[in-house]
Amino acid sequence: MDSPEPDDAGADDRSESTRRDHLRRNLAVLGVLVVALALLIGGAWRLVLPMFDDPSDDPITDYPGPGTGSVAVVISDAEPAAIGDVLRTADVVATAEAFIDAYEANPDATGIQAGSYTLPQQMRASDAVAALLDPANRADRTLTIPPGWRETQIVAKIAEVMGVSTADVREALDEVELPEGASGGIEGWLFAEAYSIAPDETVDQVLQRMVDRTVEVLDSYDVDPADRENLLIRASIVEAEVTDPEDRGRVARVLSNRLNGCADVGPLLQMNSTVAYGLDKAVTDLTLADLSDDSTPYNTYVFEGLPPAPINSPSATSIEAALEPPAGDWCYFVTVNLETGETVFTDDPVEHEQNRARYREWLEEWRQEQSAGADDATADEEG
Repeated sequence: MDSPEPDDAGADDRSESTRRDHLRRNLAVLGVLVVALALLIGGAWRLVLPMFDDPSDDPITDYPGPGTGSVAVVISDAEPAAIGDVLRTADVVATAEAFIDAYEANPDATGIQAGSYTLPQQMRASDAVAALLDPANRADRTLTIPPGWRETQIVAKIAEVMGVSTADVREALDEVELPEGASGGIEGWLFAEAYSIAPDETVDQVLQRMVDRTVEVLDSYDVDPADRENLLIRASIVEAEVTDPEDRGRVARVLSNRLNGCADVGPLLQMNSTVAYGLDKAVTDLTLADLSDDSTPYNTYVFEGLPPAPINSPSATSIEAALEPPAGDWCYFVTVNLETGETVFTDDPVEHEQNRARYREWLEEWRQEQSAGADDATADEEG
């Protein structure tokens, strides 16, 4: 039997398949080499590229400090984002975001107040926060007027804070424009609160701002301009007589009841505070003779009705009490202890006289203690 001849076509197919397998393997190896080479070149380039970068081109998020020169900035909104924008605009900090981060990291930062400041430029954000908390960097001044102060006290305080004479302040009073309803002068119209005074602000501007603030407060309570002064008179008496918020409402009710006529005193208010104001005395210095002194229209033991003008700058609390006093039939009250502020109210004249006796007893003991304290001080000085 003859042997078969070789299949040339099959051999050619196997050879072609082998070549394709080799090609695929070579391409795969080449691909791996290309990827590896790309990674190697990329890594090297990332290492070498920064050597050619200009550091000045990098965005600055916070200055290294400590800062240089100085710039005036005005903070009108104490929210951290608003402060950050002001400081960034003035080039005190590099970014508002850096300031906000520093603000949130400082537990005292909430103490930053609105006002004018003088600060270095290009500070670290954390240093900027600390600088705003330092009173030495305040370019403005703070004028604080406590409720119940008289015009004379306010004038003296303005002179002290603004570095002028009291005569200068009194001269500036003539430049103040009083609002509608202010018929008794400026007393009572200088609203009692804290004011930030800018470096370039004048005395007459400060005084006008205080008067305007009073109008703003009264307008917030919808007080008719024709009723403004009457309300301030009542509120100033309330402010001078008691300190407890509830007592203030009761005193305001006593004033209304007295003005409407109480049985044995009629419309006589009989307020020691008004007598003391008219005589320019402290309440504790009043004598029985003072209560019958008719030389001043502020003596409400002698003259019926309200005094001619407010006797101090009342607080918003006293204004509210005078606007809406609680219901009650009290016609009398006495603060029986001026140190603790204990005040008693009644509609009984007999009980009222007993309460007045309690006050006189306290006053006598208080005066003796004051006299003994003065004698001890004198002895210490002599010793």
